[in-house]
Amino acid sequence: MLAEKTKNALLTIAVRSIQYTLEHREIWSPDISSFSDPGLLEEGASFVTLKKRGELRGCIGSLEAYQALVLDVAKNAHSAAFRDPRFQALSPSELEGLEISISVLTEPEAMEFSSEEEVLKQIRPGVDGLILEDDSHRGTFLPAVWESLPRKEDFWHQLKLKAGLPAHYWSAHLRVFRYETISFGSSVKEILNSLV
Repeated sequence: MLAEKTKNALLTIAVRSIQYTLEHREIWSPDISSFSDPGLLEEGASFVTLKKRGELRGCIGSLEAYQALVLDVAKNAHSAAFRDPRFQALSPSELEGLEISISVLTEPEAMEFSSEEEVLKQIRPGVDGLILEDDSHRGTFLPAVWESLPRKEDFWHQLKLKAGLPAHYWSAHLRVFRYETISFGSSVKEILNSLV
């Protein structure tokens, strides 16, 4: 579990990362020695999601922990705002109108199965995020995606499409991992107001 103060610090860091790039046109990397909260310093994998009037505006993340969570969130916030290939880079006028959410992932766990039916039987709607891999194809859905795809079959088929595979594709080489997330968010405006 993440403490409330850790969640608030991560949201602030995400917004600062985006603000810094808007002001300086370069990436901000937090000075890790300026943080004492162990929740920020432990290695962690995160996704940062930006929404504008309820519509997706950017979402980028890490599936495996390889750096301090504070650095991971700062990097992914920058990438969600400026490097998501589905969207134009964020403009300064958009910042205050954004909702920002962070999902911190548990370590992905390999699922064991011998058929598609077994995969579907094991998936827990509303709980599991999934990573699907087959050769060079890879895709993931965070648990939050269950809100728009509540049926297991739809979630599973759309994940295959996201990975660049046909919806009804099946292979003995398919690998599936599941993970859970701790998710939290706020409006950028609220975060900025709390800093004043």
